[in-house]
Amino acid sequence: MSNPSFWNDVGKMASTMKLKKQLESMIEEWERVKSKCDDVATLIELAEEELDATMAGEIRKELGELKKMVKDLEIKNLLKGDKDVNNAIVTINPGTGGTEAQDWAEMLLRMYTLWAKKKGFEVEIMDWQPADDAGIKSVTFLVKGPYAYGYLKGESGVHRLVRISPFDANKRRHTSFASVFVYPEIEENIEVEIKEEDLRIETFRASGPGGQHVNVTDSAVRITHIPTGIVVQCQNERSQHKNKEMALKILRARLYGLKKKELEKEKEELEKSKKEITWGSQIRSYVLHPYKMVKDLRTQVEKVDMEALEVLDGELDDFIEAYLFSSVKEDKTHAPDSVDGASQ
Repeated sequence: MSNPSFWNDVGKMASTMKLKKQLESMIEEWERVKSKCDDVATLIELAEEELDATMAGEIRKELGELKKMVKDLEIKNLLKGDKDVNNAIVTINPGTGGTEAQDWAEMLLRMYTLWAKKKGFEVEIMDWQPADDAGIKSVTFLVKGPYAYGYLKGESGVHRLVRISPFDANKRRHTSFASVFVYPEIEENIEVEIKEEDLRIETFRASGPGGQHVNVTDSAVRITHIPTGIVVQCQNERSQHKNKEMALKILRARLYGLKKKELEKEKEELEKSKKEITWGSQIRSYVLHPYKMVKDLRTQVEKVDMEALEVLDGELDDFIEAYLFSSVKEDKTHAPDSVDGASQ
């Protein structure tokens, strides 16, 4: 950055500044952990010198805080993917089942929104398609914050709910499915190329919540990427220009996901836990009747009773962390042997 020519390259400047900020954040976090460790060591030494057993409670409290700080640092150390630090674009679609599945999709939206807020992330709804009776037909939202994609990437897949239906007059048990897709938000200057001639852009009048300022003009935008057949749309902004900009951002992320999937197809076939997103590839079950349990079918982590209900209130960290650790173990299993042991 001290090189005068550095400021002439806007793209390089932005990426370097972003990297600098990330590195500074990592160093600051490490220094906080080291400082906390030194403080705890001093406290223990003081208690031993003075033979003061009354300090045991304070020491346990400080050790608990240190343990959490170390764990958080360890989790972030797992997020080494090239896009892990990015914001996340999340799309939720209900499966077959009408109102039941649409309501389940909205419950998942609430769960991820609450989780994001607890992590200090910002959630921005990009596209919202309300259902006729209850729930949603689809939703796409942006989770903004450092490593949002790294945390959420393992949530892609099919989520299954078993409960007594609130929409069934006979109070029968129903099983509902919804799919979750997570993509990294891609910056304007990345390698995904979108040609104008490959796009079919349509405008239409927005529907759903938003009031007259949204609905009176053809401000909603639908973009079809002709070579791949990917269709995205946005209707939440007043301005057609803003809706088009947001739709292009979603398309760019979708194209990146498609490209990455093609490049890693061979690797994905080896990694059993990373299945293709289909209705058969359930990653997690949420059971509310006849008992309460949430179980991840990849890591076998489960929560029961009140803890299961807390999952729906955004307590997802145990599931997310277990997935990240299991992914690292699989990477080591598939990694080639190294002469100097570096791969270990």
